[in-house]
Order: sequence, then structure tokens, then C-alpha cells
Amino acid sequence: MSEQNRQELRQKVQQLAHQAINENNPTAWFETVYQTSNGDPNQIPWAKLSPHFALEMWLKEKQISGKNKKALVIGCGLGDDAEILSKVGFQVIAFDVSPSAIAWCQTRFPHSYVDYEVGDLFAENESWRKEFDFVFECHTIQALPLKVRSEIIEKTSQFVANNGQLLIITRIRDSETPPQGPPWALSMNELNEFEKQGLILIEKQQFKTKEMPEITTLRLEYQRKD
Repeated sequence: MSEQNRQELRQKVQQLAHQAINENNPTAWFETVYQTSNGDPNQIPWAKLSPHFALEMWLKEKQISGKNKKALVIGCGLGDDAEILSKVGFQVIAFDVSPSAIAWCQTRFPHSYVDYEVGDLFAENESWRKEFDFVFECHTIQALPLKVRSEIIEKTSQFVANNGQLLIITRIRDSETPPQGPPWALSMNELNEFEKQGLILIEKQQFKTKEMPEITTLRLEYQRKD
């Protein structure tokens, strides 16, 4: 894809996101992006068709085994992160607000052990409260506007079981000034809200890529110690 096409795609996504926000439905644009892609992953700006490199590194560094453990993937997209967690032994539930994304996952991985579900992070789901040994959130919070950030951080935290882990991958900004987006990179003050939800920051790693050296990405590992 040419740089011009990438720029046009970014502009399209931003327009859809702001329209959804103005209509007080900040997640509605995800389904539009997946549905209008006509099965072309190049039309999904965040689709890499492979697990996030920072998740792969974490699994390898920590020699993670998910045997007899339950994992939840928030905003699973096209399913690659969920699949690698399944391969290391987790019993995985992966959800996305977009029915088209979930149908795409099921087509890509027809023999998967992952339970792919349509779900909304804003919805109440008491059966998932403190239910998961491992929760993974990658670039979902940053795709939602600042006015709902505290609510999303609270809901994300509530999924983590006692002694369970939360792994977050997100862009980070060094100012409290509201950024242009999407995505809307998180500030450290926003990330500190996870600790107010009963989670302890265990490890923080910073990454930059050759493709986007101006962007700082953080991988944060939290644990619930209730």
C-alpha cells in the first residue's frame, strides 16, 4: 500500500470515529471499518495478520504456560493475539464489538480452540468479573476517546482474577493535553488509574519501531493483589 493510500485510510478511520463519537456511540465505527473492508486486511489499519511482537516477546521472555488458566482478549480484531495465547495453553475467550471481525476470525481459524464472541466493553458482564487469570488489551483503550477512558480502565481491570495478570500494549503520550486521534495515546496519569483499581504494576517496557520511530509504545504488566 502506498503512503498516499495509508493516509487516505487514516483519514477515513478518523472521520468514522469522530462521527461515532458525535452520535454518542464511540465504538460504532469499528464495525463500519471491518464491514466496508470487503475482506481485505489492508483496509484495517491495525491488522498485521500476526501476533503483536511485544506479546510474543513477553510470552517467550516469561516462558508462559497457560495450562489450566483462563485468558480474555479485549478487542480481538482478526484473532492473531488470541491464537498465540491458545497455543501456549490458555483457555481463551476473545471478543470484539464488531460482528464482522468475529466472523472473520472464525473463517480464518475454523479449527480454533478460542471462543470468539461479539461483545461490548461498555456492557455489564458480571459472569466475567474477576474471572480471568490473564487479560490482554492491545490498542483498544487508545482507540476510544478520553471522555470514556476512566470507565474503560475500570471495566478492563474488573476482568482480572485475584493474583491474575493484565498485559497492556498502548501508545503513550508525555502530556496531559488531549491528543488528536484516533488513536488517542494514553498518558501516565491515565495508566495510573489501573493501580486505583487494585492492580499493581509489575513491569513496564518501552518500544519504538523502525517503521514509526516517532511513536513510543509501552507494554505494561499488572497483577491483582487483593
